[in-house]
Amino acid sequence: MKRFPMLMLAVIAAIGCSPASAQVTGTLKKIQDSGAITIGHRDASIPFSYYDDRQQPIGYAMDLCMRIVDAVKSELKMPKLEVKYQLVTSANRIPLIANGTVDLECGSTTNNLERQKQVSFTITHFLTANRWVTKKASNIKSLEDLKGKTIVSTSGTTNIKQATEINAAKNLGMNIIPANGHPEAFQMVETGRAVAFVMDDILLYTLVAQARTPGDYTISSDAMSLPEPYGIMLRKDDPAFKKVVDNAMTQTYKSGAINAIYEKWFLKPVPPKGINYNVPMAPAFKKVTTNPTDSGDPAAYQ
Repeated sequence: MKRFPMLMLAVIAAIGCSPASAQVTGTLKKIQDSGAITIGHRDASIPFSYYDDRQQPIGYAMDLCMRIVDAVKSELKMPKLEVKYQLVTSANRIPLIANGTVDLECGSTTNNLERQKQVSFTITHFLTANRWVTKKASNIKSLEDLKGKTIVSTSGTTNIKQATEINAAKNLGMNIIPANGHPEAFQMVETGRAVAFVMDDILLYTLVAQARTPGDYTISSDAMSLPEPYGIMLRKDDPAFKKVVDNAMTQTYKSGAINAIYEKWFLKPVPPKGINYNVPMAPAFKKVTTNPTDSGDPAAYQ
């Protein structure tokens, strides 16, 4: 009889010491076994994910990812978990998530139903739409004004796909050039190699704000898309990891912490140039903070 309580204590102690090793699977196990979590980031998706003047990745999406990292540390009871950084591009970000190189992709990636066949997304952290920027001198007022013109968009994005589809559907005869990154695409408009740069409107606003002569440019009032949700990417079919990630994002919204994070990057001067992009939180995104969703259907945000 005396040995029974001692045996029970031994069992309880064993259970208490090893829940992670007994239950952790997928990405959480990969992180636990390696002692590190790898964050995919961008170099010029301002203010979501970009390099500061010390070549350190910073931004709105990066701040949100750090809250997720804290949640993973807590879940695995690994307060000294190493955080590694991996630069990604529009073209390679999905493959690097899918093949296990990157655990979280923290940038300005559109969550849509097509991409959900390859990867998963956590709770939406921004809403944008596909528009274009032109020089005011070009006098481009509408989509029809782009007929027969050379336009540019960033390779590997939904934007270039939408522009290609609209070009064919409306028989516009546009010459669509792919660029390797947002700065290169904007420079093509700046130097006259393209008349318009098609991209998410928030990214266009930030690029114009940083231009040498911001007043020379205009962003279209017309949009090529419905509202598009940005989401942090993670591997598909990994419910345990997604639960930790989603809970971290939901807590960020429900606690009100999202308001200070948003204000820091969109309503205050941001490094390295101290530019204030002055983009108030849109009503549609305020709804997301009240009722968090990871939907990739644009109609869910109307």
